Amino acid sequence: MCLAVPGRVESIYEEQGTRMAKVDFGGVVKEVCLAYLPDLEVGDYTIVHVGFAISRIDEASAQATLRTFEELGLLEEELEELRAADQVEPSSSDRLQQTASGST
Repeated sequence: MCLAVPGRVESIYEEQGTRMAKVDFGGVVKEVCLAYLPDLEVGDYTIVHVGFAISRIDEASAQATLRTFEELGLLEEELEELRAADQVEPSSSDRLQQTASGST
């Protein structure tokens, strides 16, 4: 379904000159590019699209969204989609090279 599930920034590092993060989405940890939100910090919540952090949200909003998804029975479905995507997504290095070259 592709809902905007909030994730919590767990760690930040640099890869090939680009700020990256490990973001936890309810136990599913993904690599995320911080190019569009370079001031995100550990502990912040973000919305991610195709591997890029695109929006910062406060913790109260993130928790309310997660509760709503859970109450509607959508949270586990979305987390399963995130887990499944791990098996088909390119690595962060591949995404960075695609971004730098202008290809998608």
